[in-house]
Amino acid sequence: MLSSPATAFRRIGLLLVCSACLLQTFAQKKNFSYQFYGFVRADLFYDTRDNECTLSDNFYLYPKDRLPDDAGQDLNAQPSGSFYTFTTRLGLDVTGPLVGKATPSAKVEADFCGFGANNTMLRIRQAYVNLQWEHSSVLIGQTWHPLFGDVSPTVLNLSTGAPFQPFNRSPQLQYRYQNHSIAVTASAIYQLGYLSTGPKGKDAEYLKNGMIPELYAGIDYRKEKVLAGVGVEMISLKPRTLATVTEIVDGETTSHTYKVNERITTPSFEAHVKYTEKKYRLAAKTVYGKNLCHLSIPGGYGVASENPETGQRTYTPFTTSSTWVNGIFGSTYQVGIYGGYIKNLGTDKPLMPLADGQYGSALNADQIVCGAAHFSYNLPHWKAGIELNCTTVYYGETKLSTGRVDHTHPVTNLRVLGQAIYYF
Repeated sequence: MLSSPATAFRRIGLLLVCSACLLQTFAQKKNFSYQFYGFVRADLFYDTRDNECTLSDNFYLYPKDRLPDDAGQDLNAQPSGSFYTFTTRLGLDVTGPLVGKATPSAKVEADFCGFGANNTMLRIRQAYVNLQWEHSSVLIGQTWHPLFGDVSPTVLNLSTGAPFQPFNRSPQLQYRYQNHSIAVTASAIYQLGYLSTGPKGKDAEYLKNGMIPELYAGIDYRKEKVLAGVGVEMISLKPRTLATVTEIVDGETTSHTYKVNERITTPSFEAHVKYTEKKYRLAAKTVYGKNLCHLSIPGGYGVASENPETGQRTYTPFTTSSTWVNGIFGSTYQVGIYGGYIKNLGTDKPLMPLADGQYGSALNADQIVCGAAHFSYNLPHWKAGIELNCTTVYYGETKLSTGRVDHTHPVTNLRVLGQAIYYF
């Protein structure tokens, strides 16, 4: 059970008072500067059916497939709605003092989306230090995944365009070089809250056992009102380190455990563009990737072969194409439109017919289509708005020979969201 709004606000108030006292203490230190920021956010939403979501349905992705009961009625065709304030955010930016010729800075940012047994808890969103030289910088800590990048859609839903937009914050080492209008980024990324999936479900051990961080390299071009860029990502996982083989000899079942050396390595590619005017913004991004479920994009991988003697397996990834476009018009009175499209392009190799042989999300979905529109009223410290989001998933049967989905049927959800935010 979540804590009551009154209790949540009391906790927020106490934390603000404590933070103010700490800031007074910090201000006594020389050559440091501090900026405290955040917002109080309330979301009221209504859905026409059950959906794939996180954060107690507040982080909305897409509608679930039909689930017929014994009479053929869809158990997931159940409307619901709720009201939450736990996405309220607190942050602190720190700069200085100089380290040689480098300007250091740090960010600590948290919200209340860490769930316990009976309440919500403070959760770290970002926590990093950054060293900035004239043309280059080094970042160490947790921040946005580079595939989220500097181009993301402006929508009201907390999911910020996911599952069409990559969404992930992870610990990483990041180097960026910028000279005039060109910026080059390279990152080595690890996993904490946004995890790859495998035989044990979502777990960070697949990347840890692989001993290779997720790698990213990208280049951006900025010129006045235009930002455009491309990026490439690679992730290498070890799904298992041991396998159990069962055999029947003379009517008796015996099991043998073997150490195995399994790995699946997959590349992905991304391109983005944004054009900004005073009264409007246009943006778009497309991702062609494999095994991107840790980025909130449908996909994953499956078993392609298995050694009958040792149980060692080889794997094949699902390939996903994801694209979104977004337009924002106005400032005080703002109208936004958003559209997204995902296509399951299947696997590189045939899949084995195993009950536990596929790992990922929405692997039985051929396409996902989304259209959304919002209207908001914006003041310097206030924002209030309403958004309509219609998302349709075409579910069907996964063909083992190709990994593609056929014999599809559409499932649609309409989400109506009302939002109010006070910024400080």
